[in-house]
Amino acid sequence: MATAAPIVNGTHKAKPNIVVLGGSYVGSKAVEFLAAVMHTTHKVVLVEKNSHFQHLFAFPRFAIIPGYEHMAFLPYTVEAFLNPGGPPGFDRGFLDSVTGPTPADAVEIFQASATEVLPDKVLLKPGEGASAPSEVPYEYLVVATGTRLPPPGTLHVEGKVAGTKYFQEYQEQVKNSNDIAVIGGGAIGVQMATDIKEYYPDKHVTLIHSRAHLMNNFHPKMHEVIMDRCKELGIDVIVEDRVKVPPAGFPVGKGEFNIQMQSGKTIQADFAIVCTGQVPLSDFIRPLSPSSITSDGHLHVKPTLQLGDPQHPNIFAIGDVADTGGQKAARPGFKQAMIVAQNIKALSEARGDAVQTLTEYTGDPSAIHLTLGFKRNVLFRNPPFDSPDAEPTVNLKDDGSMDMGIKRLWTMRAPGITDYYT
Repeated sequence: MATAAPIVNGTHKAKPNIVVLGGSYVGSKAVEFLAAVMHTTHKVVLVEKNSHFQHLFAFPRFAIIPGYEHMAFLPYTVEAFLNPGGPPGFDRGFLDSVTGPTPADAVEIFQASATEVLPDKVLLKPGEGASAPSEVPYEYLVVATGTRLPPPGTLHVEGKVAGTKYFQEYQEQVKNSNDIAVIGGGAIGVQMATDIKEYYPDKHVTLIHSRAHLMNNFHPKMHEVIMDRCKELGIDVIVEDRVKVPPAGFPVGKGEFNIQMQSGKTIQADFAIVCTGQVPLSDFIRPLSPSSITSDGHLHVKPTLQLGDPQHPNIFAIGDVADTGGQKAARPGFKQAMIVAQNIKALSEARGDAVQTLTEYTGDPSAIHLTLGFKRNVLFRNPPFDSPDAEPTVNLKDDGSMDMGIKRLWTMRAPGITDYYT
């Protein structure tokens, strides 16, 4: 039976720790996979700054549509990590050799933020009201801290109550606005623009992107799909022009204001949603290995996903914080989590051996499941790397739901809990 507590705390056992920093999609998968294959020899410790799992995929929708915001924050439970798996079609790889369930004592969870990584331990700042320790030792470390976006892409609060309140206030701001500018034509910007225009068809919505194509990391066909949907909904789109975002941000609740563009043009709005400016969360590594942090703040990694600094072969980085060269998304992150589990197992079993061959990560063509309103959505995959002139895979559907199937996620991540305000 799952516990209803937001964070499960406990005491360290004699087994050495594999510490995972960050419990969002990719970090959580790393905990699942590592616990499944390493529980006989190691304890897997998750360090996560938020009290609840934050379902970031739903944030753009729940920041606009009232009534579901509390469901975007799910309690962390040990039970959620005991049945490793993945989305439909996910290659379980070496996990298929695992027999028997993962024991409940294989995983420990602390609500805390990493302040500094040392060669053998991580210094922690416990979350508000949490009983996490001030440090946790590790034999292996997996960094999956991700990136920070302007709200509502990610939130700068740690608790469910504060997060729910933020969304409710944001919903009112959207409701009370008439001329909305969405700045940034990536996934979050596209999703928010289409959701706002479908829910509030009388509002004027402008989507602004600095590149020639929306979702410019994808095949140009993606731009065409989105532009067709924007035309259908009546969304104005501006491309190849960059917004000058004021240092203090745009005004809120003060009526119309001007948005200055680098081209010299000016547009009017009474509410601006900034969907640009990802910041990797990696500063805690800098004292240990400054050479491992790239110029844009990501963590440099080897193809084995070990930190680029050869002095720290027991530290790995995955997901959005890692400079893997591949797409930054959940599915490729799951693959990285699988490889890290495989490589840590190989290193652990090869103690004393001079040479150990590890698995290397190779990226796949970028793919995404993108909502374009409440029901309209597209499954899009870029052409194979060896056939760049081929057509992408495009599957447009109208089977979406207003709540984005959030109850299914609760069943998986918080088994046994039906009080969605927990």
